[in-house]
This record gives sequence, structure tokens and C-alpha cells, in this order.
Amino acid sequence: MAESPSQGAIKYTEVGKDYLQRRSLKRYAGVWSLWALGVGAVISGDFFGWNFGLAAGGFGGLLTATVIIAIMYIGMCYSIAEMSPALPHTGGAYSFGRTALGPWGGYITGLAENMEYVLTPAVIVVGIGGYLGAICNDLFGIEIAAPIWWLISYILFVGLNMIGVELTFRFTVFITLLALGILIVFWIGAFPLFSWDYALNITPQTGQSIWLPLGWTGVANALPFAIWFYLAIEQLPLAAEESHDPKRDIPKGMLYGIMTLIIASFLTLFLNAGIAPGSQAVGASDEPLLLAFKTIFGDGVGASLLALIAVAGLIASFHTIIYAYGRNIFSLSRAGYFPKWLSITHATRQTPYIALIVGAVLGYAVALLINYSKDLFGDVPVGGVLLNMAVFGAMIAYIMQMISFIILRKNHAHIDRPYVSPLGLWGAAVAGVIALVTLFFLFMNEDYIIGVYGCAVWFLLGVLYFGLYARHAMILSPEEEFAMEQGKGKRQVGKWAGHV
Repeated sequence: MAESPSQGAIKYTEVGKDYLQRRSLKRYAGVWSLWALGVGAVISGDFFGWNFGLAAGGFGGLLTATVIIAIMYIGMCYSIAEMSPALPHTGGAYSFGRTALGPWGGYITGLAENMEYVLTPAVIVVGIGGYLGAICNDLFGIEIAAPIWWLISYILFVGLNMIGVELTFRFTVFITLLALGILIVFWIGAFPLFSWDYALNITPQTGQSIWLPLGWTGVANALPFAIWFYLAIEQLPLAAEESHDPKRDIPKGMLYGIMTLIIASFLTLFLNAGIAPGSQAVGASDEPLLLAFKTIFGDGVGASLLALIAVAGLIASFHTIIYAYGRNIFSLSRAGYFPKWLSITHATRQTPYIALIVGAVLGYAVALLINYSKDLFGDVPVGGVLLNMAVFGAMIAYIMQMISFIILRKNHAHIDRPYVSPLGLWGAAVAGVIALVTLFFLFMNEDYIIGVYGCAVWFLLGVLYFGLYARHAMILSPEEEFAMEQGKGKRQVGKWAGHV
């Protein structure tokens, strides 16, 4: 390996063809595969996790929070839809931050996104365990410990992701369509049973209204759970090097996906909370859709079987976010931010199998720690703790991406943009501010504060690792080489100033 010019205090090593050949991916995805990847990554939010927001803020509080968060995601998705075809690399958010803000900005963005993607499957697997445990008990009278369900799920779907990208995307399309089909059955069945009496059945605190039973503090506390309706749609750029035409297909997949999810989120919120047993019971449940099916179809075998099929929604997200953290770890490792051995891909299947395994071990370990440390984390749902931790990483990543968008518009106008966001700088600014406010309120919710502080320590240790070691051993990966070339290009400040 030969030494190449450094950038400030960042030292790069130029590598030969063998390094990148052992770290190459296979192109397969088209626009509908990408739509399925985006929707599939998020669809579990309609099956589990969002409902804890009812306990945090009541129906009105969660509804208000969901409107705010939907606005954030619209602004962010349009911004990412512009950046992703302009910087079509597997690094995704990291590559945006790297080009706009340099190596430190790229690393902080990528590290935050890594926390989000490693922890999000851990949230979902708790939901899978809740549904499967309840169904198994209903049908067979057998109780199986939740961590066993978690382990089985990780083994199965990490294995599926390791087999190959073609099978991964085919399964993603199938399971996403199945999950949406289950939701449609639920929406149709629940619609005639809706009642405001059920939606608003949480007793207000002293001085508060039935609409906002926990006041505006409840709205703030509900923000992370509203995010769960949409969290991880932004993973689509990670598929850039596995897409046939990323400049055309990723913006379409991103925007089609967020519109699908917005419709699904509001239908689920209204119809799951607005039928028996109502918001109070749904807000404390590990299997909210099972409660809904029992209301619609009765307590018999039929409801349990439908709920078993409904696990498809959780599986869709679990499967696709395993894909996401694998690509995130792969790209950061390939560039030297993470240990380089993490980015080695399988010789024949061209999947980042080491990254997939390491991410699963870390996510499972954190879930186990929280599950068996009730004295530390308190009497709160394991899934709720993990969800707030995942949102911590996501909000930092979102803030950094919106800053990157603004800087790319201002200082890197020479970069070709196949798609231009109609919301411009204002869309990114509004999304970034909402993300910043949400990050602040994460530290205000005492029920989940320990997990959030744990994530903050994790994040700071990651930053320390880069400052002390990784920045001295960087690799000229495609993302790094692209960013350095753009930095040498002519900066046309002000060209995009009119697109606000």
C-alpha cells in the first residue's frame, strides 16, 4: 500500500484492486425493490412500538406528535431524494456528511446512523417475541422466553441476508406486500367499530383535557414513538451500489415510500386506538394489532392466526434493517472509520457477512442487557427503552444530513443533481429543527433517560475511537475519493440560493 496525500489531520492509504474486489457488492434493485426496501424497513412501526406513544401522551398527544413528525420526514425525504442520486454510494448518510462536512462530519453522521440501524432491529425483535409468545400461548398453551424468540429471529434473518442480495430483495418485496395486505384487512375490519370513547379513554391528569391527558409534556414524550411510524425510510441510499439506476430509482422509491407510510400511520393510529379495548390498553401492549384482531374477529383461533400472519410486518422491517446496518458498517469499514475486516464480503455471494453478524451480536446483547437489568432501567417496556435509544442515533443522523443538504446547496453547486427537491433549503431547515427539538426532549423523559444516556456514552466512545486511531489509518474508498475530488472542484456559491 502506498501513502497518498492527507487531508488535514486525516491520513489516507491508497489501496490496490484486491482490497476493493474483496469489498464489492452486486447490482440488482429496481424502483419497486427500493420502494419495498423503504416501506418494509418501516412497516413494523404500524404493528408495534408506536402504541407506547399512547401511554406517553394519550391519543391527542400522539396524534399531534405524528403530524409534527410527518412534516419532518417529508422535508427530510425530499432532501435525501436530492442528495442520494448526486452522491450515489453505499455510504448513504455518511457519504452526504463526508462530502459536505469533511471526514469528521462524515464519521459523526455515519456513527449516529450506525447506532440507529443496529438498535432498530433490536426494538423490532422484541415485538416479534411479544407476538409469537402470545400466539404460542393462545394456540398451544406453551410459554417460551422472549430472548429465545429474539435469538431465533436474528439467526434466521441474518442468514437470509447473507445468502445474497437477489434473494434479499425478492423476499423484501414479498414480505412488504404481505404486511400491507394484513394492515388493509385490519383497517377494513376496524373502520365500522371506531369510537372516540375508546380513543380518548385515558384519564387526564389534574388540570389536563381528555384530548391531551398528559398535556403538552405528553406531546413531547410521544415524539419518539411517532418517529417509529417512519424511522429508517432514509436507509434507501445505502442500496445505491446495488441499484441498477440509483440516480433515477432512489428518489422515486424514497418519495413513493414516505407517502405510503404517512397514509398507513394515520389509519393505524386512529383505528387501533379507536376500537376496543382502547388507547389505555393498546398503549401498554406488546402486541397491539393482536388486540385489534381479537376485537374484530373474536378470541378464537382465527384472530391468533391472523396475528401470526401479521408478524410479517415485523419481519419485513427486521429483515430490511438488518440489510441496512450491514451496508452502513460495510461502507464505514471500507473507508477505515471502523475496523477494516468488518467490510470483507463473501467471495461468491458478495454480501457483507461479517458486518451482518457483528451488528446482530451487538443488537442482541443490548436487548439482553436491558431485559435483565430491570433495577437499572426501571419498570418500563424493553422495546420502549430500545426505541428511544434508536431515536437518539436517528436524530443526530437527521440533523447532520439536513446540515449537509444546506451546505451542499450553498458550497457544492457544481455537483450534478438529477433530482432537485421542490422544498429546497426550507424543507431541510424545518426537518433539522424538528429533529433537534426531538433530540432535546429525549433527555426530558425520565422513563427512558438511562437508555438515552447509555447511547450518549456509546456515541462519545465512538468519536474518541476515530479521534485517537481511525483518522490516522483511512482508506481512499469510493465515498472518500468522490468527496476529495468534489472538494477540488469549483465551488459555485449562490447558484442554489434561489431554490429555497
